[in-house]
Amino acid sequence: MRVVCVYREGEDYTRTVTDWLEDFYRRTGHEIETLDPDRDSKFCEAYGIVEYPTIIAISDQGQVRAFWPGRNLPMFNEVLYYIS
Repeated sequence: MRVVCVYREGEDYTRTVTDWLEDFYRRTGHEIETLDPDRDSKFCEAYGIVEYPTIIAISDQGQVRAFWPGRNLPMFNEVLYYIS
């Protein structure tokens, strides 16, 4: 399972996202992969990501298992379920 956070640096939400990612790592010991939508536009197109930030859980076969778009970031246990 792959969990990815797609967001842009320098936006008004960036600090919230980076704080969430750091806190997630401190509390769970798991690091979440991050992608810049401007550098990885094909990934965003493939999974229909048009709102940032977005956290997406993808199975090993490439199927979307969970999708959290927008500034309301998910609870840690929701994301951890897809990592464990």
